[in-house]
Amino acid sequence: MFGSPGLDRSKLSDAPRTVPDMAELPEIEARLTAVEARLDVVAADAAATRHLAAARDRDLADFGVKVDANRAVISALGEQTAARFDRLEERFDGLEGQMHAGFTQMRAGFDQVAGGFEHIGGLLDELVRREPPTG
Repeated sequence: MFGSPGLDRSKLSDAPRTVPDMAELPEIEARLTAVEARLDVVAADAAATRHLAAARDRDLADFGVKVDANRAVISALGEQTAARFDRLEERFDGLEGQMHAGFTQMRAGFDQVAGGFEHIGGLLDELVRREPPTG
């Protein structure tokens, strides 16, 4: 990686390390500049990732709030519907009682009418027995 392209590394293994030649410094500076540029891109990517993660967390929190609100509305609607059915049931029970009382009164009236018809029939029978048939 580092060093001159024509450098024999086997000779360097035993040699003491020294400061690179001045000719190599521009290459090192160029490579360092490239690494810094890549580091800026990576840092920007990391910032974007943190921003997206925070936005995701906010979205999930908002979604949770909306789910809770919908659950509360559905629960309230169920309670309201149950209360309405209870009121309807009470009304039908009242109407059923009134209807039963009305039928009882009608039956009593029909019994009176039947008794009246029976009395009229008895009177007619008596009248027929008293008067001889004409004819």
